[in-house]
Amino acid sequence: MENNLGPRSRKHQSKKTTLKWSTRHTVLLALVAIILTIFLFRVSRYFKQDVISVNQAYLYQKSDLDSQKTASLSQGSRITILSSRYHWYYIKTDDGHLGWIPDWYFSTDKQITVTSLKNATIVLDAGHGGSDSGALSTGEAEEKTYTLIYIKELARKLQARGAKVYLTRNKDEYISLAARPQLSNRVHADAFISIHFDSSPDANTASGVTTYYYSKKLSYSLAYNLSSQFSSLGLDNKGIDFGNFQVLRDNQRPAVLLEFGYINSDNDFAMIKSSKYRNAATNDIIKGLNNYFTAKADDESETK
Repeated sequence: MENNLGPRSRKHQSKKTTLKWSTRHTVLLALVAIILTIFLFRVSRYFKQDVISVNQAYLYQKSDLDSQKTASLSQGSRITILSSRYHWYYIKTDDGHLGWIPDWYFSTDKQITVTSLKNATIVLDAGHGGSDSGALSTGEAEEKTYTLIYIKELARKLQARGAKVYLTRNKDEYISLAARPQLSNRVHADAFISIHFDSSPDANTASGVTTYYYSKKLSYSLAYNLSSQFSSLGLDNKGIDFGNFQVLRDNQRPAVLLEFGYINSDNDFAMIKSSKYRNAATNDIIKGLNNYFTAKADDESETK
């Protein structure tokens, strides 16, 4: 049978065929581009994710170990970090859960180096408490009363500057020596500060302020920066000394014990119980902590 299509019809049909092929080709390329984009996005997101490195991890409602656990994560779980605060990350899991996890769930290179007081976790320890009265003044005033007064004032000032503060005790109760550093280790404190008042074998024979540390590698810088502020308090600054105290010895975090005068010295006790001295002492601790974290920031920038 003869082909009755003229030259113009054949040309028109050819154009239609070409147009159909071009349209299909464009659609196919668009689909390939969409699939490739999705694939690259998922690959990019995968490599931007971080991996849980501990055997068992928990998602918390707040950036606090005592807050409600909302999910459980196993080792190797991949998560996306959205923000950070103190030693905590706010994250999103692959299945859409949102919450907080501590930075020690990750490998060392992902753990947060705190270089400012406003992002620091501080554990404050009021010496003695409950059945343990501590040392006594010549008028039978108990050390435990004043250590708690000082710690509470210091806590308020630190919280006002943005620090996350934990107290080993916030009332007159007995807390074991072992439990105090355990809290510091548990929350990965950036600094542990224990406040005490010294006592001499004979009343009115000693005076002054002493800063104790145990681990030179962990705690000497903290002790130095704090002690450097105590020279204008009105009592002799006796400087830094090694202290083999359990609250320091069992501490895996930077830790100091401060003796803010001799409670059985009438001269020192007059200072200890005054609000002026307490305000100056707690302010000096704040200054020392600021200097300590500034020094850490400088060290951090030098290593980069």
